[in-house]
Amino acid sequence: MTRLTVWVTPRGGRDAVEGFEAGGTLRVRVRAAPADGQANAAVAALLAKALGLPGRDVVLVRGGASRVKVFEVPLSVEDVRARLAGSGG
Repeated sequence: MTRLTVWVTPRGGRDAVEGFEAGGTLRVRVRAAPADGQANAAVAALLAKALGLPGRDVVLVRGGASRVKVFEVPLSVEDVRARLAGSGG
């Protein structure tokens, strides 16, 4: 299991995984608004798709009301980076 720190840009014009920053934070943008959990659900769905996982395997652990969120996924850090590199993220 890996915990990913994700910086989210809601209402970002498109759904995209932009890649990792030098500090290890993953940057993601979604079209969804940060209301009623829409952005959280959109980020989880985007990460699941980019990582090739079922949606139930991407779990929001912390940061539900923040731009900085922590998601848990059942992959190693190396697998996450490799899968995102293969998907353009």
